[in-house]
Amino acid sequence: MTHIAASTAELAARRAHYEDHQRKGLEFAPKAFPPASALPAEAIDPDSIIHREIIPGGWYWSTKVLRGEALRVEQGEGNSSVAIVAWNANDTTERINLVDTAKVQWSTILSKGRVIFSDMGRVMFSLIEDSLGAHDCLMGGSTAASNAAKYPNQKTRNTRDNLVLVAGKLGLERRDISAVLTLFSPTSLSEAGDFQWRTNLSNSAHYCDLRAEMDMFVGFSNCPHPLDPDPIYAPTPVTITRFCASAPKADDLAHTATAEAVRGFQNNALKLK
Repeated sequence: MTHIAASTAELAARRAHYEDHQRKGLEFAPKAFPPASALPAEAIDPDSIIHREIIPGGWYWSTKVLRGEALRVEQGEGNSSVAIVAWNANDTTERINLVDTAKVQWSTILSKGRVIFSDMGRVMFSLIEDSLGAHDCLMGGSTAASNAAKYPNQKTRNTRDNLVLVAGKLGLERRDISAVLTLFSPTSLSEAGDFQWRTNLSNSAHYCDLRAEMDMFVGFSNCPHPLDPDPIYAPTPVTITRFCASAPKADDLAHTATAEAVRGFQNNALKLK
């Protein structure tokens, strides 16, 4: 009887905690998100740059990034779609989770001020600058099969195989690769539930800055998105710049825009204790 009473009390406490979160979320007035970041991108202070890498079209790269640093991803020579995966550097079982990122923030739109969650309910990245505001967090990257169908008789590389190589070099396996975030991919869902490429949006010459909210291993693949309408496989180079970001202020948009982001950063703080 004591055990049952304790379990019932625990369940009641959890329910009360959930209802409190729900109430606060409903009462929270989300902040308005800003317009897209201006083009061209403001130059990064040379003294804050840690490393700069150019990823050729079709290739991949990985890096470790520390909490408080940022990664600028830039299209330098034309249309490029950049797929990203990330793992907690201190516990690689925690990884990027795009389904939760969309579900928790009630939107598939990722733009300046939004955050990207892990599968542990913590914030991995904050989008502190973003000139496009059109990134794919649902469909995922290319595979050998999708490339063979799209580019018959062309020699290609694909995102899935690139990320398998990234994972292997980090001591991880195929099963450690989660769904990918593909930057500069203006996709949308039709009323019928089909994925579509928004041809009215240019995805050329754009950039975004991702501030790291924990220490991470981050992998990149520079391959065309499966819905990119160009029938010729000719991905162009992208530039990744790792730099020391400015410390977020008390009213930092990513930290304060939504109740869900506030809770995510609270989870980050608990982990650091």
